[in-house]
Amino acid sequence: MNRTAARRSNKMNALFTGLLFLVFVLCALFTVLIGSRVYENITVRSNRNFTGTTALSYIANKVRQGDREGMVEVREIDGVPVLVLGQDLNDTRYETWIYYQDGSVKELFSNPESGLGLKDGLDILECSGLDVSLSDRLLTIRTLGEGGGSLRLYLRSGGIWENEW
Repeated sequence: MNRTAARRSNKMNALFTGLLFLVFVLCALFTVLIGSRVYENITVRSNRNFTGTTALSYIANKVRQGDREGMVEVREIDGVPVLVLGQDLNDTRYETWIYYQDGSVKELFSNPESGLGLKDGLDILECSGLDVSLSDRLLTIRTLGEGGGSLRLYLRSGGIWENEW
């Protein structure tokens, strides 16, 4: 009888050990699955935020670099609002156009008489849309879509207004 009880005890120990191992494997599997889903959500949110904030930061830095009196304006070219940053180099006027077209924020640096247009701009960053407006000295920039944001910059040089003080 002792042998039968010992065998039964060994079978129970083996069954308990197997069940414990199965529970451990299932817990590890669920942990990996939940972790991968959390990682995927974080990546999606991070990409959305990257697009909006990077576009805003890029444009803000460009405006700060080009904030000179009479050199910052918003024009509508072919129905597209374009942020125009003027610059004089060697007695020649150049303009940087920043605008949204075909799913991307684009930039074009050229002489106004060069004949280049919106189709010639270089893609800077893909995003869902960009809206720029200028009222008095307040430049408002908005990225559209998920992860979009907005930024308002006060033009310190006075923008297109001269001798306002």
